[in-house]
Amino acid sequence: MRCPYCFWSQTQVLDSRESDSQTIRRRRECEKCTKRFTTYERMELLDLTILKRDKRRELFSRDKVLKGMMRACEKRPVRTEELQKAVDRIESALRTMDKTEIPASKIGSLVMEELKRLDDVAYIRFASVYRKFADVGDFASEIAKLKMTKKTK
Repeated sequence: MRCPYCFWSQTQVLDSRESDSQTIRRRRECEKCTKRFTTYERMELLDLTILKRDKRRELFSRDKVLKGMMRACEKRPVRTEELQKAVDRIESALRTMDKTEIPASKIGSLVMEELKRLDDVAYIRFASVYRKFADVGDFASEIAKLKMTKKTK
């Protein structure tokens, strides 16, 4: 690992700990300039391919999922850390599917489940785009379904 300050190639690991289920956080010190920095290591897994509605294929992107969820949660009381953990759960669920080609609809439904758990308004925002709501009636029926599931819990 190169030092980000002096680009020296010799660094020493001072501390290692699991940051989340898929990431290791390492605190390092450069042996030349003695500055400290943090790195995060993620296990490299097989690429997941997403099958889009129009039959195109695209590589799975955690960042794209996170950005979509952040857009749905704009001006809502949802912390970025909560969204990152939700993306971790989504990716973990996808990787346990025994397939490397996954329909985009599966990702969309996983995102909606996570948003429903985090924030009702963000869930409705995402659902309106994902399900292509045509009019106010679509919003009203989705809100009614949401209310019914909240009452049964």
